[in-house]
Amino acid sequence: MILFRPENVPLVLSGRKTQTRRRWKRPRVKVGSVHQAKTGFKKDEVFARIRITGLRQERLGDISPEDVYREGYDTWDEFAAVWRRIHGSAPDPDEIVWVVDFVRVD
Repeated sequence: MILFRPENVPLVLSGRKTQTRRRWKRPRVKVGSVHQAKTGFKKDEVFARIRITGLRQERLGDISPEDVYREGYDTWDEFAAVWRRIHGSAPDPDEIVWVVDFVRVD
C-alpha cells in the first residue's frame, strides 16, 4: 500500500502523476512489485493499483523539470507549495528522499 493525498487521485488515474518522493528511512517497495494506491487505511479507500518501475535516492534539490512534471506539477514552485502543505515546511534541497517511479496497472 502507498498512501496518496486525495488531490493526487485524479493525477494518478489520468497517468499524469507517475512519480512520488518519500521521506522513508529505508525503501518500503521493490521494483516490479504491485501496490494498492490508497487515500487512507480503510479497505474502501483504494483508488488504483500501481507497479513500481524505479526506485532511487536523491537530493530533493536535484529534481529535474521533467521529474516535477512526473510528480504531477508544471513548476518547481507548484511542487514546493504542495511539499510545504504536506510536510509543514519548505523543501530542503539537501534532504535525501526516495524517488518512486510507477505506472497504473488496473
